[in-house]
Amino acid sequence: MRGTSSGLLPVLGLGFGLAVTLGNMIGAGILRAPGEVAAHLPVAWLFMTVWVIGGLYAFLGALQLAELGAMIPRSGGQYVFSRYALGPYPGFVVGWSDWISTCGSAAAACLVVGEFAVALFPALGQRAPAIAAAVVVAFTLAQWRGVKWGSAIQNVTSALKALAFIALSGAAIAIGDEAASPDVPHTTPGGLALLAALVLSLQSVIYSYDGWSATIYFSEEVKNHGRDIPRSLIGGVLAVIAIYLFLNLSLLLVLPMETLAAEPFAAGRMAAVLFGVWGDPVFRTLVIVSMLSGINSNQLMASRVLFAMSRDGVLTARGAVVNEGGTPTIALLVGAVVAVLFVVFGRTFGRLITVLAFFFVANYTLSFLSVFVLRRREPNTPRPYRAWGYPWTTAAALVGSIAFLIGAIASDTTNSLLALGALAASYPAFKVFGSVRRDAYFHIQSD
Repeated sequence: MRGTSSGLLPVLGLGFGLAVTLGNMIGAGILRAPGEVAAHLPVAWLFMTVWVIGGLYAFLGALQLAELGAMIPRSGGQYVFSRYALGPYPGFVVGWSDWISTCGSAAAACLVVGEFAVALFPALGQRAPAIAAAVVVAFTLAQWRGVKWGSAIQNVTSALKALAFIALSGAAIAIGDEAASPDVPHTTPGGLALLAALVLSLQSVIYSYDGWSATIYFSEEVKNHGRDIPRSLIGGVLAVIAIYLFLNLSLLLVLPMETLAAEPFAAGRMAAVLFGVWGDPVFRTLVIVSMLSGINSNQLMASRVLFAMSRDGVLTARGAVVNEGGTPTIALLVGAVVAVLFVVFGRTFGRLITVLAFFFVANYTLSFLSVFVLRRREPNTPRPYRAWGYPWTTAAALVGSIAFLIGAIASDTTNSLLALGALAASYPAFKVFGSVRRDAYFHIQSD
């Protein structure tokens, strides 16, 4: 298969796009968030409403990135859009924060795999960090062989994850009435208390839906980018919305609200109610399976961000080296080393991930702004897909992102200020790397 001028191979299709979207979205967030939301909003209809709102935000965002991904078919994620539309410095900020966050997310998922594997097999003793590091290395070696290997792993692990969550929710529907305890009516919060509860709940829910942008990290590797990128983004988001709503309805069916609100891992408690003594191993196996596809997708994505920044001259040109299998080897290796370091120093990087999580929505904000900028600046550039409902859906996604950032600053001031401090510190780093030129490579191809 002949590659692109960059050495990447255009061998990915709709199946991979759906798999990487689903695999990257469904992670630890959906395991933790239901309990947090129930603690803030202990009323069933409000509980479900915030999950619908969070899904709507992800859907609106997917519509916008689908336009950008089809219009600018270059691998590298949102860094590519921000650099092209807004300039080198915004692109640098998006690129480095996205890369570090993605490496950290992969490491966090590996740590969960290690901890749950030790719980399942006590003979492993205190080897959770070693297991986590081994998982990083294993995925790195598999992806090193080529993008087809990474794609195949993504397809299999994402399918297993989806089936596992559907099976758990289906079991709840089938036997939930028999296992459930009676619920106690709760008073609906009102006024400012309701507003605060909604903001805090939406923070947890939006983080749970995050990851829907995964396909655009591989834009030039998708064979039919004009068609398959929009279908992957939109189809993947709709599938995850359905899975999340199905799972949360199952939780409400099986667990009383006060029990749900007190559970850090609500799905684990539901498994215990449904399966008795087998509930704990069932849940831990579910968690391990759900983490694997996220680890694979995050390592694939991180390598593409570093590759794109290196290709554009922001970082060393060695980061743009691609092997015959279509893998950016140096970028993959550096990302794996950083992920292992996160694993080794896992006790201290929790705050770092919390701070960088602020950038996820900040990066989305810049991408939505890029849609407006490019529609105005380049109205005649071919767009294989145009965001449905523009400019209203774009504006809604942009306003939603800004409102979310304001809510995050108000509710988590310390970490938000640290994130803003990291943003300020990025400018000297940008000057050191010396990327001050406009892109010479950007050539937007029509479908």
